[in-house]
Amino acid sequence: MTFQTTVPPYIFRQGTRPLLISMPHVGTHVPPALASRLTDEAQRVPDTDWHLERLYDFADELGASVLVATHSRFVIDLNRPPDGSSLYPGQSVTGLCPVDLFDDQPLYRDPADEPGEAEVAERRDAIWQPYHAQLAQELARMKAAHGVAALWDAHSIRSVLPRFFEGRLTDLNLGTAKGASCSPVLAQQLLAIGQAAAGYTAVLNGRFTGGYITRQHGNPANGIHAIQLEMTQSSYMQESWPFDYLPHVAAGVEPHVRRMLEAVLAFVEESEIKT
Repeated sequence: MTFQTTVPPYIFRQGTRPLLISMPHVGTHVPPALASRLTDEAQRVPDTDWHLERLYDFADELGASVLVATHSRFVIDLNRPPDGSSLYPGQSVTGLCPVDLFDDQPLYRDPADEPGEAEVAERRDAIWQPYHAQLAQELARMKAAHGVAALWDAHSIRSVLPRFFEGRLTDLNLGTAKGASCSPVLAQQLLAIGQAAAGYTAVLNGRFTGGYITRQHGNPANGIHAIQLEMTQSSYMQESWPFDYLPHVAAGVEPHVRRMLEAVLAFVEESEIKT
């Protein structure tokens, strides 16, 4: 089986300030030939980071650049290493080209429909490589223009997923590759904002410490700070089908997320002035 798509791998808007917001798991497109191989449940693309573009609709006001995936993570997961190695060795994870859902159900109608190495390589060339090339190019442009750059990798996930964690997940999960991808001073500022958010819980480098994007592109010693935020979907949307956005719920958490991004910009732009 071969892979083909007519949809561009990403949508990109360039901003004016040294902040790039990446949304690698918001895509919902699955090419028809591939979709026909998926189960009925998988065709609903349930493991999507739904509605993050709407939640982060203040990004343009902040002057941030925005990079948004178009294809479902079921096609290829943009936050996984290109060789498919595990982000969390010893823990249950989904792969570069997943074959199962978050609830451990099969993605494909028939195991024979699962992608082989050649198809995985085609998906990687068509979707993964262009996304990461654009991400690296924009960070390099920001660094050249401002002397510093910040990368915010925006994610969301169901609040209860027994496969990946016990009980209910913390609402605001900040990840900095256990301190390697971002200044610890900035990380603590962001954690403080999360912990001060009434009605929400927050943690730094807890269950989610940042995926491939955060780990690969964060380089604080070189003035590039990368942070992942994994939010509970219950903080802003309906977690079950039809996965509706809930504006009255989202209105509670959005100001705290915006405050975090404003803190990121303040930190890196102050660093720019000092350099």
